[in-house]
Amino acid sequence: MATMTSDLNGSPIFIDATKLRSALPYKSLINHLQTSLSTATSVIQSPIRHSHQTSSSSSNLLLMPAWSISSTALPYIGVKLVTTHPDNSALNLPGVHASYVLFNSVTGQTLASMDGTELTVRRTACVSALASHYLSNINSKYLLLIGAGSLSPHLIRAHLVTRPSIDHVMIWNRTVRKSNNIVEEFRKESGMEGIQFDVCEDLERAVGIADVVSCATNSETPLVLGKWLKEGAHLDLVGSFKPSMRECDDEAVKRGRVFVDNDAAMVEAGELVGAFERGVMKKDEIQGDLVQLIKGDKIGRKNEKEITLFVSVGSAVVDLLSAQLAYETVTLKT
Repeated sequence: MATMTSDLNGSPIFIDATKLRSALPYKSLINHLQTSLSTATSVIQSPIRHSHQTSSSSSNLLLMPAWSISSTALPYIGVKLVTTHPDNSALNLPGVHASYVLFNSVTGQTLASMDGTELTVRRTACVSALASHYLSNINSKYLLLIGAGSLSPHLIRAHLVTRPSIDHVMIWNRTVRKSNNIVEEFRKESGMEGIQFDVCEDLERAVGIADVVSCATNSETPLVLGKWLKEGAHLDLVGSFKPSMRECDDEAVKRGRVFVDNDAAMVEAGELVGAFERGVMKKDEIQGDLVQLIKGDKIGRKNEKEITLFVSVGSAVVDLLSAQLAYETVTLKT
């Protein structure tokens, strides 16, 4: 793992969204998480994130701190501050905004502040794609993206890194215009010429043919029904971060072998919290987490026919590792 490279007497730097895109290409970040997560979890401490309701029932302030207890391997403290305002869609604004601050854990000095929104969408997409590496079928062809918010394009690009066999991407959103916008964006994007992009209006049919279904919504009612999932499907849920949210029904949870990004998913993600409360499954029936998959302590996909399900709520550990890669990449270039 790289160490800090900047001058301790230097001024803090600001890493904007443009610099983050350059410093955190999806493949590099996926590889960094795959190689560093298993060892970093033993040296990084991160309390459960603070979540505070703010101006309305749907608006929240999230605080996500993390710090390393090893000043040699990972000399950083990081804090992400996030606001979630789902009603921003009516204003044509993203529903999530964030800032990230990185400190030197030895001296406490501020090293950098970053565009936390860009950091979040990239790390979230890369965590989902990394999980797909272990859980989806290696010959997956059809990707269905449910939701057309700011995270959706990142999920598509990241999933294409770990499953380059995908040649057909479908996008569903309650507002069809937003799906159209993403489809048009990708049809013009360099490097996407061999992939077919379509707007999906029949969600049941699309779920039924998709090899990978990735959901990134704020829905509080199930969008994916378990009976729609085909044999061998992988269901990726990243939108839920509180118990009232729910992107799939109990049948999907029952049909799939369920994995999580970390233990917080079992107390935050509505799909799981509700399933536990209704007796659909028990906590000890969760198959494992992302670190266990990376280390090989848990087996991911066992055969081509089983259904897998990955629930991700995010973690300050992944934020810190992503910020580390961004900071060290930027400072090495300057």
